[in-house]
Amino acid sequence: MIIGAVIGVCVVLAVLAFFVPRLSRHPERGTQRTLGVGARAGGKAPGILGRLFSKPFHTSSRAVGRSGSAGRRTRRRMPF
Repeated sequence: MIIGAVIGVCVVLAVLAFFVPRLSRHPERGTQRTLGVGARAGGKAPGILGRLFSKPFHTSSRAVGRSGSAGRRTRRRMPF
């Protein structure tokens, strides 16, 4: 369920970044901030569990950043 939600957010951000690049930065940062809160909360677990619990949030945050930047990069490369 969570994986589907992250994929959906990535798709929405990529489309938003393609059509309105300037307006896509605020939702992207908000999503990354929310995922950062989850990563910090998961990281409070002791030892290796902390890394295991926070890793999905870090990976999702990185995916959100990549999808937004990919949409803006594609928009920049368009001939018109």
